[in-house]
Amino acid sequence: MIREKVSEKTQRIRREFAKQILNLMTSAFGLVAALAWNEFIKELIDKYISPFFGESSGLISKLIYALLITLLAVLITYNLSRFAEQKD
Repeated sequence: MIREKVSEKTQRIRREFAKQILNLMTSAFGLVAALAWNEFIKELIDKYISPFFGESSGLISKLIYALLITLLAVLITYNLSRFAEQKD
């Protein structure tokens, strides 16, 4: 009886732990995507607002970086969500 209760509580703790890790990882990838877009927008502003900045060869690479990070965040979040659903 006591072992069953302990085992049940242990399983609930593990599920909750997995959910919290998923939430933290999702938030982390969201932050990375936001930072990537932030860099792109800053570069865009520097290019068009500041005429003395000159031509920026890094603008396209930052856009590509932002898109790739966003895609990566979506794919990883999707896979982590599927993994968490399988654990339940």
